[in-house]
Amino acid sequence: MFSTGCGESEDAIYLQYTFFMTNIESRLKGTNILWLVGIDEVGRGPLAGPVSVCLCVIPYIQSKKKSYSAFTSKYKEEIKKLRLNNILGKDSKKLKESDRIEWKNFLQKTDALFFYGSMSAKDIDLKGITVCIRKLIEKNLKTINPKDSLILLDGGLKAPQEYMQETIIKGDEKEMVISFASIYAKVTRDEYMKKISKKFPEYGFEVHKGYGTVKHRRVIKEKGVTELHRVSFINHIA
Repeated sequence: MFSTGCGESEDAIYLQYTFFMTNIESRLKGTNILWLVGIDEVGRGPLAGPVSVCLCVIPYIQSKKKSYSAFTSKYKEEIKKLRLNNILGKDSKKLKESDRIEWKNFLQKTDALFFYGSMSAKDIDLKGITVCIRKLIEKNLKTINPKDSLILLDGGLKAPQEYMQETIIKGDEKEMVISFASIYAKVTRDEYMKKISKKFPEYGFEVHKGYGTVKHRRVIKEKGVTELHRVSFINHIA
């Protein structure tokens, strides 16, 4: 759908952003929506570390002539400088780490609001990963008015029934507000795993972030599990 060639002008990239950001416009005309809310999770599959959910909120303005995202126009120059084609139409979890960090640093200086929460490996073992993710979504949404917000969720995620919502497969590739939530969640969780790795230097958490790499599995076999490990995820590792 989108071109990502290196020779694109900054204005062309910004126009792609405008389309990408507002491809839900037709469904919002005539509604009382004031806020676009994107939700994504990170850390569903690792053998260690928390599961995290992030909610991104950006203002949405409508007028009689047209509707548009206030965020789009307010940060036009910054968006062009950041080279949107680095993230456009891509799985944000597969971006270069430096790109994700740059975007998070930018987003924290904007009007976008972020609500981030995590549940530990112990919580996951006790309650299950699906329950933990659902509880995190519900907790983050407590500050959101269901009457004036549209909730966009990635993958198979769901919000409570009282919210106007849409679940979108590969949502972080199709809706920028979900991509923002995904980037924020990924960078924040990675920062935590790097910090906690100092407590368990032999496990390499700062590298694999808890995912089941060959090296990580080998260390588990040799040294056993830590408080960061999800026992229910690794009880099959001899």
